[in-house]
Amino acid sequence: MAESWATFGRDLHLDLTGPGGVRAALTRALREAVRTGRLAPGTRLPSSRSLAADLSLARNTVADAYGDLVAEGWLTARQGSGTRVAHRAVPHPAAVRPAPPERDRRPAYDLRIGTADVSA
Repeated sequence: MAESWATFGRDLHLDLTGPGGVRAALTRALREAVRTGRLAPGTRLPSSRSLAADLSLARNTVADAYGDLVAEGWLTARQGSGTRVAHRAVPHPAAVRPAPPERDRRPAYDLRIGTADVSA
């Protein structure tokens, strides 16, 4: 028996309106569901065929939306294993290095043409 969308414990409502057509709207809706946490990392998504049937869309529309989100890193896909929500690393604010002071931004080497190397 194939797993259905409802077996994942949530009924995900997708708003497929907006600019760019149905494919762009589906891509935006799935991206937003992942970004906001409605789809948790590791959640297995339904096959493109079953989601297309549920939404009354063409299978290629769903497959292309999945492909876009895989390319952006929101989803992972493995043949025979299905499509899952990617485990995205959230950058820790302390891990972000501050910009170096202005004096440290000078190039290490002067590669301008026509300047003599007086150190030799």
